[in-house]
Amino acid sequence: MEEKGWRRGWLVAVLLGLPAVAGAEPVEDPAPEDADQPLHVAREDGGDGEDASKAASGDALDGAVAQAMPGPAQGPVRGAPEQVDAPSAPVPDAAVPGAKKKNKGADTLGEAPDEADKADDKGKTQQRIRVFGRVFAQGTADERQKYQRDLGIESARVGVAASLSNLEAEVSADLASKTILKDAFVRLADDSKRLRLYAGRFKSPFLQRSLESAWSLPLQGRGLVEDYLTDTNGLGGRRLGLMGEVRLKEAWGLKLSAGLFEGGEGPGGERLSEDGAARLSVRPFKFLTVGASTYLTQVIDGTQRYATAADAEVTLWGLSLTGEVARGQLALGPFMSQSVLAYWTVPVGREGWAVQPMVGAEALQLQGGIQAQGHALTGGFNVLLADSFKAQVQAERALRPGDLEPALELSLQLATRFR
Repeated sequence: MEEKGWRRGWLVAVLLGLPAVAGAEPVEDPAPEDADQPLHVAREDGGDGEDASKAASGDALDGAVAQAMPGPAQGPVRGAPEQVDAPSAPVPDAAVPGAKKKNKGADTLGEAPDEADKADDKGKTQQRIRVFGRVFAQGTADERQKYQRDLGIESARVGVAASLSNLEAEVSADLASKTILKDAFVRLADDSKRLRLYAGRFKSPFLQRSLESAWSLPLQGRGLVEDYLTDTNGLGGRRLGLMGEVRLKEAWGLKLSAGLFEGGEGPGGERLSEDGAARLSVRPFKFLTVGASTYLTQVIDGTQRYATAADAEVTLWGLSLTGEVARGQLALGPFMSQSVLAYWTVPVGREGWAVQPMVGAEALQLQGGIQAQGHALTGGFNVLLADSFKAQVQAERALRPGDLEPALELSLQLATRFR
């Protein structure tokens, strides 16, 4: 009975000591002068040293047991309350009132270049590989179709991003899109992250709303103006290209991007010469960002269509206000456009919930031989959870290209993501 009790006591001690062996600092030998002695040594009575090795193993186990059950002479276990008071001791999250584990992920570089750049401002880029994805499920009822319900998966994005000290790469696909491949590029940078070179398929630097992440954008979609300029007329969007970038944080966060991109298709399906795009932005105050961008088609053979835009964004106390104006030349003649969007993010409770009312307005004017106008007024309410789930209710009354009169569209979108 005494032997069984002795064995049971040692078993409990070993189990309690394993966490200490895994997470605790090595225990210093009380006899430094013997530190150079090998563990396996010969005994003075002529033994082969096996017992000495067992004794050393036993001492290590005794040390682990002592760390698991500290006595008056044993120092505090790492992370214990009495050690947290030490100036040099690491403070665990559990010891900090209200501390929560934060999601260290960021918007992907291909989806939101400006947002992803903030990671460089906070420190060196971590060397890692991460998988990310998101799903947008949407239901709409459109007056143009007599309010017939339309349910579907608006986006099903999945991708892989790799980050090294001077190299980043990203590949993503949208399984719900006709064009499955979305981003496939590499980005080289110097040590200071001032100079960068992009190569592959990525967003061209045109229109502030196009460069914003679809997840961060409070709208369902990007609006009338972006749809007409990018999707209908082929100004901007994701393309194969080569782009250089200069970023100077000390000069109001100045960022200049310029590159050449694959051209569009001609009337006969032939590939046209390369397009050019550029964008310049500065941040004179923490709450204000202003920028200008341009897109030129067939820059080598002579530009036929082009557009220039100016934008500004103000963010204060959770309230964001963005505005953008553009003008240029399309196939149907000159055009002008105006866009404004306001939304307010209000935290609710302590579990990562937030609500986000939003309102936006857009206008588009075609001038010259064909004169036409379009406009849209949008309002909505979003519910957000810990940057991983959101529900969006939106109503839009718009006169879009091809409409004879304004029409109302109601929509609900549920979205989730991992990163």
